[in-house]
Amino acid sequence: MSDSKCDSQFYSVQVADSTFTVLKRYQQLKPIGSGAQGIVCAAFDTVLGINVAVKKLSRPFQNQTHAKRAYRELVLLKCVNHKNDLKPSNIVVKSDCTLKILDFGLARTACTNFMMTPYVVTRYYRAPEVILGMGYKENVDIWSVGCIMGELVKGCVIFQGTDHIDQWNKVIEQLGTPSADFMKKLQPTVRNYVENRPKYPGIKFEELFPDWIFPSESERDKIKTSQARDLLSKMLVIDPDKRISVDEALRHPYITVWYDPAEAEAPPPQIYDAQLEEREHAIEEWKELIYKEVMDWEERSKNGVVKDQPSAQMQQ
Repeated sequence: MSDSKCDSQFYSVQVADSTFTVLKRYQQLKPIGSGAQGIVCAAFDTVLGINVAVKKLSRPFQNQTHAKRAYRELVLLKCVNHKNDLKPSNIVVKSDCTLKILDFGLARTACTNFMMTPYVVTRYYRAPEVILGMGYKENVDIWSVGCIMGELVKGCVIFQGTDHIDQWNKVIEQLGTPSADFMKKLQPTVRNYVENRPKYPGIKFEELFPDWIFPSESERDKIKTSQARDLLSKMLVIDPDKRISVDEALRHPYITVWYDPAEAEAPPPQIYDAQLEEREHAIEEWKELIYKEVMDWEERSKNGVVKDQPSAQMQQ
């Protein structure tokens, strides 16, 4: 395909302070969010006849780390096969009140054993094990979900630290100083700092989330209020070994009435390279891999395999 023919398929449009150059199939671009990694627009795909999200990544090829992150996000998005895809700004609410999760740039598969720098998770929703530089497992996200749920209930961020040290202070001021068993799991220098902080008894969840902040007009509402608070008390647990697991949370009385295993339990992705985290490539090689993924998506789209997945646009 000649460059001129290829260029004729694109058009440029100014969205907020950014210029999007996209395929003509994507129309009616409207900004819906922005962050350190880029800006996201809602758009209409005139070919598939569906609403999509178009994300323009900021400097995805600035270095190898950024290029790898862009590739990872694209591959993981292709693995997602759910009609709705962790922090409030990464969740969009549709007009029918269904939710969609955005931004998979830092996501990993559950089988991956890795350590993440403490600064990649937005501070207010960062689990204690991340703040303190510990290893962590799947229920690290349960803490983030608990923070989001608590924020929805109270109408404000529940642990609003000014930096990562103050973030820890905000957590223990409300939930109390962790047990000696938890302290033993910390690295010596971290343990020394944590043990020398002022001791806090913690605030009861009945006081953190009192009845009056929940909508309650009947006895059934009061039961749901009690269940919601109980779930919060099991998610917002400093020690991850004592925190509720994902499966346990899904079976909790407050959640189970909405839980549909067919929606939550997707088959293992067949197109994700489990060795991706260990792979290293030059920037040009990452570009080539990204191009191949895009072309594969196009082919699957033509064959009707792709129905409702976001699009990503990557520009320097």
